[in-house]
Amino acid sequence: MEFALSEDQRMLQDSLNGFLKDAAPLDTIRKIATGDEAAGAALAAGLDELGLAGLHVPEAHGGLGLGLLDACLVQESLGYAIAPSRFLATTVTAHALRHAGDDFLPGIASGDIRMGLALTELSSRRDGAGVTVDSDKLTGTSLLAVSAEGSTHLLAADTAGALNLVESAAAKPMQTIDRTRIFSEVVFGGEARTMSLTPDEEVLAAARLLVAADTLGAAQAMIDKAVAYAAERQQFGRVIGSFQAVKHMCAEMAARLEPSRALIWHAAHALDTGEPEGLAMATLAKSHLAEAGTFIARTSTEVHGGMGFTDLVGLHYWFKRIGVNRQLFGSPEQTRLDAARLQGWLAPA
Repeated sequence: MEFALSEDQRMLQDSLNGFLKDAAPLDTIRKIATGDEAAGAALAAGLDELGLAGLHVPEAHGGLGLGLLDACLVQESLGYAIAPSRFLATTVTAHALRHAGDDFLPGIASGDIRMGLALTELSSRRDGAGVTVDSDKLTGTSLLAVSAEGSTHLLAADTAGALNLVESAAAKPMQTIDRTRIFSEVVFGGEARTMSLTPDEEVLAAARLLVAADTLGAAQAMIDKAVAYAAERQQFGRVIGSFQAVKHMCAEMAARLEPSRALIWHAAHALDTGEPEGLAMATLAKSHLAEAGTFIARTSTEVHGGMGFTDLVGLHYWFKRIGVNRQLFGSPEQTRLDAARLQGWLAPA
């Protein structure tokens, strides 16, 4: 059995990495973070030209028909470059519609339908047990949405946990610590509901897995930056990378991250092949990467010393992206609790 990426998968990730290196350098990310719409639109157009919108859409509907493992490789590259993208929302929606056989998938693949994602009610309800039984009502529901700005449709979970594909509602931008992406508060007031979908645990699992892959990429970038800095920064006539303490910090970051990559690949493969453990593995990948990413973000900043807090180096963009990913679609504590339920260790809620 082969336990490595295929040649096509390596080519996919390498080509995307090459594009992002040229199209999304740190200076461009700074412009996007400060509200430069032209810079954001140019990057989005370039990503669209690569055909990422149709990556997870079945071939029968005009897409590439690739699996979640391929999607995770793309999301990892986007996280490494801290590039803003609608890829997460598009891929999760394509996954939700994979058995629906509806007319929306071709539009998603072509980019004519631009998706936002609002799954708050699946992962972190603010009202605790206050769940209604009427899944046909979204009116008055306020949700945190990803990529809602400029979207034509939203995949939204209502207060009963059912999924709804709706025409985009008015989105009010929310200011978070992560300026590389736009988050919005969406209040539904009677928008046309295009489709109601059967609740599917795999949709939340896919969203969590992609966020874990994003953190994987961002954490790898922070390790690479710490190693490069330690190899050139000098103190007492020696590069700081020759000091044992710094060596240990870099080694511990690498040791924390490497098993994480295998966990994500295994979870994605399990979901792609329909293995029963896929849901639990994806949930555990989210919780593990949240904590490993947090450790790496802190340790990389410490390796940089005082320079780690400056905008010149820009580490804070990766640090804050990892911080928001930690809570997005469920905190480590929540996801571990969900994994325990999925594995039968706790009674269903």
